[in-house]
Amino acid sequence: MQESIISVTDLKKDYGAFHAVKGISFEVYQGEIFGLLGPNGAGKSTTLEIIETLRNKTSGRVIVDGLDLDKEPDSIKKIIGVQLQTSGFYPGLNLIELIELFAGLYNQEVKPLELLKLVNLEDKAKNKYKELSGGQKQRFSIATTLINKPKIVFLDEPTTGLDPQARRNLWDLIKDIRAKGTTVIITTHYMDEAEQLCDRIAIMDEGKIIALASPDKLIDDLVATGFERPKQVKAANLEDVFIHLTGKEIREE
Repeated sequence: MQESIISVTDLKKDYGAFHAVKGISFEVYQGEIFGLLGPNGAGKSTTLEIIETLRNKTSGRVIVDGLDLDKEPDSIKKIIGVQLQTSGFYPGLNLIELIELFAGLYNQEVKPLELLKLVNLEDKAKNKYKELSGGQKQRFSIATTLINKPKIVFLDEPTTGLDPQARRNLWDLIKDIRAKGTTVIITTHYMDEAEQLCDRIAIMDEGKIIALASPDKLIDDLVATGFERPKQVKAANLEDVFIHLTGKEIREE
């Protein structure tokens, strides 16, 4: 039986008369890549921000690696890594300076070049953040989530706006983070990305979880209803063609 690292029970979040999260329950297993998907306004960001200790809940229970959110939020902060958006970085500092800054905030000793090597940015160590390409900024953002050696990493739409090479490279990075024993929770609007990366997926809509299973199980259940795609499924897609013709290596701007 798989061990749960996050347990959410009857979680609710209200904003006055508006019920953003309507009593959801789910578990995330240790060492998996778990996807929380849904249209804009579904409640997924609110749910994750509550687990990340960034937003207060209305009711329910959240346990993270055995720690009760109500009693030990500071302890939870120490074992999670949360991907910052681009606005979270000082554009005039170079990458080593930024890592050292965040390491100081976490009270952690780090080796910046080793951390940058993990995300294939060691050659950009002395570059300022504002000088990075979109793909480089996303990789650096993920690197900062690893500074405190977290047990759980939260990635919010990490490949939005990236070209196919950068997107596939980031997929490999996320898989590598999981392979090292870290649990990854990801949100994305790209269904092919969720299908490729996630061991299990929870789909939210209007504040409720309407499906939770592996991508294969969700697809098989749909096919079992008699659903058929209007167009025949091919062995490759257009992105595969693009990567095959132009190469998988990252093209930096």
